[in-house]
Amino acid sequence: MAAEPYQPTDRRPLASRERKVWQRLAAALAARNVSPNFISMAGMVIGVVGGCLLAATRLVQDELAQRLLWFGGAAAVQLRLLANMLDGMVAIESQKASRLGELYNELPDRVSDIAIIVGAGYANGAMPVLGYIAATIAVLTAYVRAVGKAAGASDLFLGPMAKPQRMFTLTVVSIVMAVSPERWQPCWTRAHASWPAIGLALIVLGGLITIFRRLNRIVVHLRTLG
Repeated sequence: MAAEPYQPTDRRPLASRERKVWQRLAAALAARNVSPNFISMAGMVIGVVGGCLLAATRLVQDELAQRLLWFGGAAAVQLRLLANMLDGMVAIESQKASRLGELYNELPDRVSDIAIIVGAGYANGAMPVLGYIAATIAVLTAYVRAVGKAAGASDLFLGPMAKPQRMFTLTVVSIVMAVSPERWQPCWTRAHASWPAIGLALIVLGGLITIFRRLNRIVVHLRTLG
């Protein structure tokens, strides 16, 4: 008797997963025997590239080149998220979901988070210290979720600053920096902090709230166990 295919027990709820275009793309990738783990690793590479593009905005003086870097960073962030979604969809479609696959899904995610957020900290108009703090908090939110999952708690993808919201914040900031006139870009402190610094500050604040909410959910679950 054939063993039942492994089914992931805890998947992030994503409305975009139900869109026909992504379902067809996942089916096409599965039909071509593309490995879900390869997609996970590709997403990590794209995330690292995205972080480098964001950081490079501080290094160039040419306005057009800087705007193109902001656009490139925004595109890389979204492609990273697409890869994060497709790896699981392809794994389910091709019946290649596995416990090892969950490891491939989690660790590259953390590398991408750190690369993108730290890169954003070095971007023009940001502050490196905010990037490091935001990246640390992003990893902590994932750590708390993993601890909760191990304890048997469910529905631990709540925000307000889970991964999709973090990446959405940085995408919006990048597009604003790419298209807005310089006079629309506020400037505070000697570090010339602007919209990127505000975005990172929001990630820090929202991340702390997210950690508290997830911890509270775990505590409630553990108390129900007696």
